[in-house]
Amino acid sequence: MTPTEIRNELLAQRLIKNLNRRNMDAYYCPTANDAIDKVTELLPKGATVSWGGSMTIRDMGLTKRLHETGLYTLLDRDLAKDRDEAQEIYLNAFRADFYISGINAISEDGVIVNIDGNGNRVAAITFGPKHVIFVAGINKVTQNVEAALARARSTAAPINTARFDIKTPCKADGVCHNCNSTDCICNHIHFLRNSPRRRHTVVIVGENLGY
Repeated sequence: MTPTEIRNELLAQRLIKNLNRRNMDAYYCPTANDAIDKVTELLPKGATVSWGGSMTIRDMGLTKRLHETGLYTLLDRDLAKDRDEAQEIYLNAFRADFYISGINAISEDGVIVNIDGNGNRVAAITFGPKHVIFVAGINKVTQNVEAALARARSTAAPINTARFDIKTPCKADGVCHNCNSTDCICNHIHFLRNSPRRRHTVVIVGENLGY
């Protein structure tokens, strides 16, 4: 193992212990391919599965694999013909067996931080789907909650604005201005400290994934 691989595994094992303490199941996968295998292993055949706007799960090929298997009923908003159909998928996702999400940041002691513009993702994380599976690259891990929030606001959010046809100060200069823009994508800030009914599972990947 390389020094980076050794560090990543040690960090992940510490994080897993802290997530378990917060009533969450957690796994470490050295590579994105390993993580795809782990997530599909966690999904029973015939399950209804949906997901949020995570670039991590798209770029790593997880959503593609889920479609290819033909084993699940998928609620995929990426296939919506228009905004109204996408909204219907958002609502139906609350009834899904499994909801898959990325993470904007996670502290070493296991607090998960996510920021949303519309709020559909953090709403589903909070309530609705029977199970939530987070997939996070090791780059999302920060020393503490304060650093996790700072990462979500100052790193993830400005990068994400580049994906959308919006006008925010951070899209113009890459810096968070704590704005109240009508196009702001930081309207809903969500901290997950503990998992009621052990509803949340975290898959940590030993690669840099997503924003």
